[in-house]
Amino acid sequence: MDTSPALLLLLALGFCCPGIYGQKLEMKVRSPKDIGQLRVGQRLELECLTDRSHGASWIRQDSTGTLHFIAFINSLSRPTFEGGQRTSTRFEASKDSTIYRLAVKSFTPRDQGCYFCVMNLNQMLHFSPGQRAFLPATTVLAPSTPGPTAQGGTTEGDSCLETPDPDSRMQEDLDSFCLVFLWLPSAGLCLLLLQLLATTIVLHQLKVAPTPSRCTSGLKPQPCS
Repeated sequence: MDTSPALLLLLALGFCCPGIYGQKLEMKVRSPKDIGQLRVGQRLELECLTDRSHGASWIRQDSTGTLHFIAFINSLSRPTFEGGQRTSTRFEASKDSTIYRLAVKSFTPRDQGCYFCVMNLNQMLHFSPGQRAFLPATTVLAPSTPGPTAQGGTTEGDSCLETPDPDSRMQEDLDSFCLVFLWLPSAGLCLLLLQLLATTIVLHQLKVAPTPSRCTSGLKPQPCS
């Protein structure tokens, strides 16, 4: 499972909230006509058409069903990529009104999979239909002896789901992510407040504490009565 912090936070916030499988937004992904004939090094551009402008994320589901965070685009059209980076050497992301765009700068075998647009609205996580992006199938013949050919490529695309369906292992991971992202920050805030309170109490005691006095008479100090 991809351990990208941004993806974990996105999924944790979505799956920890009740009603996650409720109503859907109007979301669809538009792709170029030649997406079925992708080539290595080709630029791939996808568009997610929605009816909201709250911000959206792009994720990719590989042939094993694992989800990979790509980018989040906020309502001001500012993208954030994996690792909290503002730019990426592999992707470009932008927003125009309610259209969220993603571009794979140079398509490689590692970019194969199903691409989804995800939006978090009213504490509900909404997935667009998946858009398959795979390189054409290739056939490799044995060099000398006859035998079955090894095929690969688009056959892996058959595992593309309409929407991601997390298995029990992912659900357990998300439960732990809820604890990390929701409870630990609260505990840290409480600890900070306690430290500030303790500092305030110490400073107050130093301010009001009586200072020792000396009774003087003339030039020599005299015992205090």
